[in-house]
Amino acid sequence: MNDPSYASATNSTSNIGALAQSPALIALRERLQRSVSAVLDEAIAIQQIPAPTFEENARAEYVQRRFTQLGLLNIEVDSLYNVYGRLPGSNATQSALLIAAHTDTVFERNTALEVVRRDGRVYGPGLGDNSLGVAAVLALVAALREEHLPVDVWFVANSREEGMGNLGGIQAVHNKLGSCLGSAIIVEGMAYGHIYHAGIRVRRLEISCQTGGGHSWLHFGRPSAIHHLMRVGAAIAGMQVPNSPRTTYNIGMISGGQSVNSIAANASLLLDLRSTSPEMVEILEREVAGIVEAAQAPGVTFEIKVVGDRPSGEIPVTHPLVQLARDALQLLGTQAFFERGSTDANALLAANLPTITLGVTRGGNAHRLDEYIEGEHIGNGLFQLALVAVAAASGLAS
Repeated sequence: MNDPSYASATNSTSNIGALAQSPALIALRERLQRSVSAVLDEAIAIQQIPAPTFEENARAEYVQRRFTQLGLLNIEVDSLYNVYGRLPGSNATQSALLIAAHTDTVFERNTALEVVRRDGRVYGPGLGDNSLGVAAVLALVAALREEHLPVDVWFVANSREEGMGNLGGIQAVHNKLGSCLGSAIIVEGMAYGHIYHAGIRVRRLEISCQTGGGHSWLHFGRPSAIHHLMRVGAAIAGMQVPNSPRTTYNIGMISGGQSVNSIAANASLLLDLRSTSPEMVEILEREVAGIVEAAQAPGVTFEIKVVGDRPSGEIPVTHPLVQLARDALQLLGTQAFFERGSTDANALLAANLPTITLGVTRGGNAHRLDEYIEGEHIGNGLFQLALVAVAAASGLAS
C-alpha cells in the first residue's frame, strides 16, 4: 500500500480512526463488504469437509490449495496438518504478525453436515466453530495481499484446538514461528463484539475404574466398574464451585462395559475442569482426587490420568492490541466486551506472545447439530479483523 494518507495515518498517530478513514482502508472495507457472500459460500464449502480433531488432513489440503491460489509464500503443511503461508512485508527484519484459525470440529466424521438457511441465519454443525473463521482468514489473505504491509504476516490454519487436541496444533505453530512473531490474532467464526484477551486454565482428567467383572446373574454382587464409577461421577456432580472466580466442571464422556448382561470390568469418564483462577483448578483437582480415594474398595481399582492441560495467560485490557480491537469495534458502532476464555490464544499468551481472539459474526448453539451463524455481521466482522491486522502490522500494537 503506497497511499500517502495511509502512511500519514500510521506514522503520525496511534488513533485507529485516522487509519480507518484513509482512502486505502476505505477501499479495503468496500472490497470486504462485497466479498461477504463469497466468504459465506467458502465457509460452507469448508464446513462440508469432515474434520474431527486429529483428522484435519482434508481441510488442510483445501486450505493449502487456497493459499497457493492466493499467492502466499512458504506454504507448508506439517505433520499435525497445520497449514502455513507467508505474506511478505516490506521490512522482514521486524517481528511478524500471526493470523490463525483452527480447522478441527467436535463432530465425528460420519456426522450429517446439512446446511439450512432460515430467517437470516445459516445453520450447520461446525459452521461457526470454526469454518467461518477459516474462511475469514482466507478472505484476509485476499484483502491484505494488496496492502504492502510493513511486516510479514503469517497466515495459519491450525489443527487440534477442540476436544482432546490439547492445543497441540497452535503449540507446534509457536514452536516453528514463535521467535519471529510480535503479536497474534486468533480468528473464531462467532463472538463478534467480544475481545478475548485472557486464557483460562483448563485441566482434563480421565478417571478409570477396573474390577474383576463377571456374569450379571451368576456373579451378582461382585463389584461393577460402571456402578462404582457412577458413584464417583455423582459425587463430582455434587461439587460446589464459586461464581467468582468463575469455575466450572463437566463430565463430558462416559464409556465402559462389555454387554448388558455382563458386570463391567472397565469403565472410564472424561472430566473437564475450568477456572479464571489457576489455583481453583488445582483445588478442584484435589477435591476430585479425594472423591476417587474415598471410592476405593476391595476388588476395585481407580486411576486418574491428566489427558489435557491448557495453560492460562493474559494481556491487560490496556494493552495496545486490545485497545486497537476495542477502537475498531467502536468505529463500527459495536460495543466491545472483554472476555476470558479457552481458545488457541491460551498457548500463545502462556508463551508471552501478545494475542487476542476475535469473532467474525454472531451465532449460537456451538458444538450442537443446530449450530448457526447470523449473516448480517460478517461484513463488519471482516473489516474489524482487517483493520486490527493492518494496525498491528503497522506498529500500532506495540
